[in-house]
Amino acid sequence: MYFTEIEKVTGGEILDSRGNPTVRAVVTLADGTSGSANVPSGASTGKFEAHELRDGDFSRYGGKGTQNAVKNISDALNNAVRGLDARDTYAVDAAMKAADGTPDKSKLGANAILAVSIAAARAAAAALEQPLYRFLGGVAANTLPVPMMNILNGGAHAANNIDVQEFMIMPVGAASFREALRQCSEVFHALADILKSRGLSTAVGDEGGFAPNLDSDEAAISVILEAVEKAGYKPEKDFRIALDAASSEWKGDDGYVLPKSGQHFTSEELISHWEKLSEKYPIISIEDGLAEEDWDGWKRLSERLSGKIQLVGDDLFVTNTERINKGISLCCANSVLIKPNQIGTLSETLEAIKTAHKAHYTAISSHRSGETADTLIADLAVGMNTRQIKTGAPSRSERVEKYNRLLAIEEELGNSAFYPQMSAFNVG
Repeated sequence: MYFTEIEKVTGGEILDSRGNPTVRAVVTLADGTSGSANVPSGASTGKFEAHELRDGDFSRYGGKGTQNAVKNISDALNNAVRGLDARDTYAVDAAMKAADGTPDKSKLGANAILAVSIAAARAAAAALEQPLYRFLGGVAANTLPVPMMNILNGGAHAANNIDVQEFMIMPVGAASFREALRQCSEVFHALADILKSRGLSTAVGDEGGFAPNLDSDEAAISVILEAVEKAGYKPEKDFRIALDAASSEWKGDDGYVLPKSGQHFTSEELISHWEKLSEKYPIISIEDGLAEEDWDGWKRLSERLSGKIQLVGDDLFVTNTERINKGISLCCANSVLIKPNQIGTLSETLEAIKTAHKAHYTAISSHRSGETADTLIADLAVGMNTRQIKTGAPSRSERVEKYNRLLAIEEELGNSAFYPQMSAFNVG
């Protein structure tokens, strides 16, 4: 018997940051060591994501309960992985996928499977007396990610009149992660002061960014750049802007219709819109600039902009190597957003990152709008050298937990910690 042999798996129903149920798993090893994991949930989800199992019993949590997924953790998945070596993440995940037997993990639930996958890796890392990032990435895991801090929310993440889902700042001039986080926080608070002075709302959206009503999406960019300057920094030199359009939410049979402003775009018009914005403002990254099935549009968008800025596929790729490889073959996008719960296992998440890096695409470790205090994505960013992380504003504890974990990792790494500079984002 290995000391890292899985002895028992148990599940539990907990709440995420939106007050909806999600799942927790605890994996206990033969030596008594245990690891746990809490799984997040998304609001703006791609249609090709792995299946999140919900009970559908409207007498509990409006049908969003996860008791069936929890039962699957404690029963079917416990039976599938008991006796396996937790150090072998790929074998553990393969056993669970075989027990599920569906392409999208819909029988047992991707949320249930992912919880066990992460918990097993945590237990193995603890038994080996290693931090999780070292277990995932080995001795080369020393690169801290640049924050893509969402400080203004729109779209499905906020009840305001802004269509773009996320307006993010990237501290491209910082010398360390600690300094980057400080600078972002200062801009966040400067933005709060500006909004207050104009009588605008400083209530926050799902990911902690402010959610005021503004004249337009472009007005949101302008007020953020004003906040950058108010905090004592220079746009372009110290900070650049990243956008998440989440445009799959806009796609209809006749092009794109922005639900809040009512604007209508063809694919070509939307590409021109992003091109004009990126020429006018210091934009470094646009995520989901087109919808998840608009492959022809993505190809044209990439031809126009991939040599200038980062074009991130989220709904387009859903952390799925098959879709990532399709995008690579078609020359669509140049970056992959990495969300473990989109694919449902840690091993498949690692393969998605490796596939992106092999094609010289960037990869971004990302949270979901319905988060928990789990800090996997922080360790994943360092362990797999993603160099970028999306985990929200510094105003909600489930987001701050990830930032604080990265601060602890940077301190632990000491002089060996590396923080990437602007050259890391030369994409194209």
